[in-house]
Amino acid sequence: MKAQARTGVPPMALPVDFRLEDFLPYRLAVAASRVSRMCSRRYSEAYGLTIPEWRVLATIGRFGTLSPSAVTEWTAMDKVKVSRAAASLVARGLVRQMPDPNDGRGRRLRLTRKGTMVHQGVVPLAQELETILAGGLSRWEWSVLNKTLTRLNLHLQNIDGPDQGDELD
Repeated sequence: MKAQARTGVPPMALPVDFRLEDFLPYRLAVAASRVSRMCSRRYSEAYGLTIPEWRVLATIGRFGTLSPSAVTEWTAMDKVKVSRAAASLVARGLVRQMPDPNDGRGRRLRLTRKGTMVHQGVVPLAQELETILAGGLSRWEWSVLNKTLTRLNLHLQNIDGPDQGDELD
């Protein structure tokens, strides 16, 4: 009776063979968290960047001048994280924020010279980290993992809609 009161589920209905460590969403979250911590340490040690800052910097570095909402879409981070990361990058002189000429209320972000230099240094670091991760798998496994993650993300977009923000940072 106490189990039912706490969970709302009769005790006999609870699955006895459920193992959290075998549950795919849990396993993906743990792997993503470990990868994120490893990257975070390296980006912080080398450039003083957080993961959200790195994602914003990398996205602006790839596309040039972008609105914060475009950065939000490309990074799959929520608006608040993008705003905070962008503000930090502006304060550090890595990103310049300017008015959007097409929208009086809008803003555009672009890398400064200093930001471009950091971007040019951090991209090889990111590639090195990916190589380290790939080192734990065969080439075939790495290829299958990448294709599978792409298909899984497309499937998730179909069933759950577009990304609403990343909660792993």
